Amino acid sequence: MIVIVTGMPGSGKSKIVKEFERRGFPSVSLGDIVREETVKRGLELTKENVAKVSIRLRQELGQNAVAKLAVEKVRAFLEKSPLVVIDGVRSLDEVGTFRSAFPGEEIIIIAVHTPPRLRFERLKARGRHDDPQSWEDFEERDWKELRFGIGGVIAMADHMLINDGSKEEYEEKVETLVERIIQGLNRGGA
Repeated sequence: MIVIVTGMPGSGKSKIVKEFERRGFPSVSLGDIVREETVKRGLELTKENVAKVSIRLRQELGQNAVAKLAVEKVRAFLEKSPLVVIDGVRSLDEVGTFRSAFPGEEIIIIAVHTPPRLRFERLKARGRHDDPQSWEDFEERDWKELRFGIGGVIAMADHMLINDGSKEEYEEKVETLVERIIQGLNRGGA
């Protein structure tokens, strides 16, 4: 089984990924693949360089470039684990790449929605090098994500978590959903 986790930046995707990892399931981050590729190309890890490499990869390999680069990692994990989590899928082309590469695997999409103002505050607090520091940067990043096609992936989600309450409320939602998916895996379907 492949679980794809999607949502806008700062929505709470990593909490879902970490919950699966805590239960012993591996994950592949498409964002990490772009960051690794940036370093491989001898570039400093800056927001601008990561964005350039992301665009260049898509020019070189197509709109599903990052997913193509992730397929072998996912395949290796599936040889050892009945479930692999993929974080950071941003387009239906990428979903299609995984469906084509793994035709026998059940693929479940989990989307997280968090109101924009709340996401902005979380991203500022997170402090990663590529996080927006102004509302204008934040809006620009959101529009880029939407142009990539993330809205289509969110629309196709099998499960939607709304993350607009307390940290504890969201953690409970995540734990409940992850448990349900794992139980479905143990029964032969989610």
